[in-house]
Amino acid sequence: MFFPEGQVRVHLYGQPVDMRKSFNGLYALARHGLQQDPLSGHLFAFINRRASHIKVLYWDRTGFCIWAKRLESGRFLSDWRQVASREMDYTGLKLMLEGIEPKCVRKRYKHPPSTPQNP
Repeated sequence: MFFPEGQVRVHLYGQPVDMRKSFNGLYALARHGLQQDPLSGHLFAFINRRASHIKVLYWDRTGFCIWAKRLESGRFLSDWRQVASREMDYTGLKLMLEGIEPKCVRKRYKHPPSTPQNP
């Protein structure tokens, strides 16, 4: 399924997760651990202790789906001590899936909309 990038919210669970968990276990972590509604259509990302596996849970209007990825080498995260449960954008998730860990997310300055001046 493809998501419109500007509308997708991704919630990263900030603690290591046992990758044997499936739909019900990940649903419970999203509901109680992240205090979010898993039926909202948002993405919920969970990473194992070694940071070599990631699972993404989401609801697609007919049921739950899980994406899973296992890295052959490298890690999704460099240090668990610096990770906290947080919300990120879809671009941040795509970078993480490619093995790029964004350290700081800053949005560029946007000029305020100009107001028409009366002559």
